Amino acid sequence: MNLEVSIIVPDRIFYREQVREVILPTLTGQMGVLKGHIPILTGLDIGVLLLRLKNSDSWIPFVVTGGFALVSNNSITILVNEAELGSSIDFEEAEQNLRVAQLALLNSVDKKKEMELLSLYKRAYARVFRLILHLSCYYLSICY
Repeated sequence: MNLEVSIIVPDRIFYREQVREVILPTLTGQMGVLKGHIPILTGLDIGVLLLRLKNSDSWIPFVVTGGFALVSNNSITILVNEAELGSSIDFEEAEQNLRVAQLALLNSVDKKKEMELLSLYKRAYARVFRLILHLSCYYLSICY
């Protein structure tokens, strides 16, 4: 038996598949989910969501921008503001966005604006981190 995973964004079901394992970017750190996991509702942070395919050791990475995950009866429903398949990310653009977000955050003087900039920075960081994972898999055979 596998886990049925649904990633839902505001306007559609972004991804639905059966997988062996899920690693969620929760508000308190990464959380792994396997079949038979106890029911739980958890908040998700901006970060990398990893799905291990049911018949392989390969992982599918997604960058998600906050939301919630409900685990119940070998099913995971992931509700997020945005989701992006890791393979669709342009490295140069992601790296540039990270630099811009980091500079803006360092120069921020307004606390409200700082919270918005922190969110942008975390998203940019997650996108670059995802690409680094991909490169480590390709060059070092350390696949996530």
